[in-house]
Amino acid sequence: MGIVKKIITRYKQTKDPVAYARSIGVTVGEGCRLLSSGWGSEPWLISLGNRVCISGNVTFLTHDGSIWVFRNQPRYRNVLKYGAISIGDNSFIGNGTTILPGVTIGENSVVGAGSVVTKDVPPGSVVAGVPARVICTIEEYAEKCLSNTPEYDVEAYKKDQKSAVLKMLGKLS
Repeated sequence: MGIVKKIITRYKQTKDPVAYARSIGVTVGEGCRLLSSGWGSEPWLISLGNRVCISGNVTFLTHDGSIWVFRNQPRYRNVLKYGAISIGDNSFIGNGTTILPGVTIGENSVVGAGSVVTKDVPPGSVVAGVPARVICTIEEYAEKCLSNTPEYDVEAYKKDQKSAVLKMLGKLS
């Protein structure tokens, strides 16, 4: 790809990542937040439900290139290995995650940062690890987050997020 084309593509990705994803064939529901651009070589095999958040550096693998090892043998010359990836409504995919071909991530799920998702994720689950495995339910995770949230001034947070967070973390008096 020429340098000018790369610059134009990068501009489109950052200006409106949802429109860009749709333009290359990704099915994107409503209210999605896309911080990644690793849509792989078959973006038209990727489907995102409504209100899905894809963090940065997420890799979608829709085919398995390892068949290269045996494709030169007559018996395996025409072997193909593709798989669609589907992410259900109201899900979050953490930074640096890799999702392998044929995976479905159920609605209301969280995939932890750095995970490698090799199999389907049940709806309402939190998964993490290499390979990703179920850690807890979304309800358990929500309760844990609630119990770990310190008291803070909601109005101050709305006015000045940076100062409020720094104060909450003891970095400001």
